[in-house]
Amino acid sequence: MVDTAAIPDVVTVGEAMALFIAREAALLAAVREFERATAGAELNVAVGLARLGFHVGYLSALGKDSLGQNLLDFMAAEGIDRRYVRSDDRYPTGFMLKSMTSDGSDPQIEYFRRGSAASHLSPADIPAGFTQARLLHVTGISPALSSSCRELVFGMARQARAAGRLVTFDPNLRPRLWASQADMVATLNDLASLADVVMPGLAEGRLLTGRDDAAGIADFYLAGGARLVVVKLGPEGAYFAGPEGRGTVPGVPVAQVVDTVGAGDGFAVGVISALLEGLTPADAAARGNAIGARVVQFRGDCEGLPTRSQLGDPGPQH
Repeated sequence: MVDTAAIPDVVTVGEAMALFIAREAALLAAVREFERATAGAELNVAVGLARLGFHVGYLSALGKDSLGQNLLDFMAAEGIDRRYVRSDDRYPTGFMLKSMTSDGSDPQIEYFRRGSAASHLSPADIPAGFTQARLLHVTGISPALSSSCRELVFGMARQARAAGRLVTFDPNLRPRLWASQADMVATLNDLASLADVVMPGLAEGRLLTGRDDAAGIADFYLAGGARLVVVKLGPEGAYFAGPEGRGTVPGVPVAQVVDTVGAGDGFAVGVISALLEGLTPADAAARGNAIGARVVQFRGDCEGLPTRSQLGDPGPQH
């Protein structure tokens, strides 16, 4: 049971969605059977950190419907603090469809989130006292949902930064959610300027910064105010840069890729958990690589996120 009176270690904000995963390898239009699971980048990170023993507060809004209730039950089972989750009887819970692939390629995804309860989040939903948490984690998805969501995320990032809390940011690009690429780039780079730790993928970083390599991408965000930049290089590992130095941490080989969705969220779990434990950036990137590699071997967005015992790490000693 989560002690909701306690101050969370981490607060994150985003849209939790129902996920329907195809049970056969075919285009979504031809699939007849789906398996229900959960989705949402920030929810995945919350799950991963909770499984590693952190107290995680999650801010979101769900419809008062069966999909929303299922997500609430899932959060409770995972030990996520739901005090910041609002139920809304005016708007529905968002959901998405995901195809099954048999060759390790990215699956086909369709979103059904327009007008969802979470898209109506606003600065009025910023919880009092959330800045007592040690860390705020945000992504580039929530600001794309609506103008009010954008104001919410920026407001929380500014408040956390002003309170001296650690702010981590994963761009998590979703171009289909934005009116234009220019708006996406400008908004997410503005949000990155409020973060202490920025975690782009290599392709994301190239698009957002105009720089060609990981070192250039890191330089861009360090110049913008970040204290640490960790660039995901896929199977090649990760590049990190900050005051303690720079380096590349090799990737973790995977025999078979089952589902690529959620790997970046798993990487974020690794980096965030390691930093909260006082590990070095190199160790944080290595843990990110390890968890990301584990996630791609499971169907579903968060099914592969490990517990402490599965990670093979006893955690910080008190």
